[in-house]
Amino acid sequence: MDVIGVGMGRTGTNSLKLALEELGFGPCYHMKEVQDHAERPAAWIRILDGATPDWDEVYRGYGSTMDWPGTAFWRELVDAFPKAKVVLSERDPQRWVDSMAKTLFRWPLRRRNGFQRAMYRFLCVMTPGAARVPLMLDRVLTRTFGDVHFSRPGDRDVAIKAFLKHNEDVKAYVPADRLLVFQVSEGWEPLCAFLGVPVPETPFPRVNDTKEFQDDIAARTRRVAIQTVVEMTLIMAAIVGAVALTGVL
Repeated sequence: MDVIGVGMGRTGTNSLKLALEELGFGPCYHMKEVQDHAERPAAWIRILDGATPDWDEVYRGYGSTMDWPGTAFWRELVDAFPKAKVVLSERDPQRWVDSMAKTLFRWPLRRRNGFQRAMYRFLCVMTPGAARVPLMLDRVLTRTFGDVHFSRPGDRDVAIKAFLKHNEDVKAYVPADRLLVFQVSEGWEPLCAFLGVPVPETPFPRVNDTKEFQDDIAARTRRVAIQTVVEMTLIMAAIVGAVALTGVL
């Protein structure tokens, strides 16, 4: 592991993932890597439950990491890979919390409406494979922010306080010569200088804005719902078939 990203989600971590890969520090482990591999959410849930991870095995084949779920264990990663450089991506707290409110805290298990959360949990029970990512993410957010759903007036302040404390804890824990405090608006120059690589001629990546994230949540939610309907239909068909067979016998 050459680079450890310890900034919270919605601070440009996906753009940084692409930037690190372009600079030769890839592949970069990111939440998208977890979403796209069925076995990984279950492994992270075990870690969140207290299992002792083999970090070399978790990150085997990766040159860097960004975003959650790894950021939830940033101290452990900083200690596990002592030669890796550390990048703390920051953002204006008010803009960050606005983005969180429109994206990660709109994830189905974090919605304000209790009925919606209950129905989605039911769908998760019916389709455990499709449920691993939202369940894992909910556990990560709980570990980071506690019971914050943006359903109470003070929840935004709680989230911002956790965000600022996280950033200050990183700065206090990681030696200054090993740490870059960075905003994606700064572009290539400070990142490349810190990593000791040339500045590319291509523009710095800018991806995963609020609309793109919301579209991704909606698509994943639809897939869970469709899979549940299919599985429920198959179950009902099996029950009806069994009842009909019993009647014949």
